[in-house]
Amino acid sequence: MNATRAAVEEGIVSGGGTALINVQKRVEALELTGDEATGARIVARSLEEPVRQIAENAGKEGSVVADKIKGLEVGMGYNAATDEWVNMIEAGIVDPTKVTRSALQNAASVAALILSTEAIVADRPAPATPPSMDPGMGMM
Repeated sequence: MNATRAAVEEGIVSGGGTALINVQKRVEALELTGDEATGARIVARSLEEPVRQIAENAGKEGSVVADKIKGLEVGMGYNAATDEWVNMIEAGIVDPTKVTRSALQNAASVAALILSTEAIVADRPAPATPPSMDPGMGMM
């Protein structure tokens, strides 16, 4: 219900990460230097991650799928459920604009916070425990 409400408020964009790939083209077109250029490259690369993850979950190479989407017209993308290249909006694969925009804004906010922080405290990951012995009596 929240996704529907968000779509009504701000509209929809093509889903499956294709809208983010389209934004990536604009980020890469910015004429920046120094640290700003480095930051823009990081942002541009991160915008591919949803597409890469969807493709890899479908058994495809994420980089190949992301690169192909970059060459397609706006709104075209990879339908992982059918293994086809489709117009995402016509196929019903959409994301609420508000959700996509909020995710980008929140990610930028967290990145800015981390960059401006002198130290970060995190929990140490627990060491992996070896699997327990087979409780069955298979060797008898």
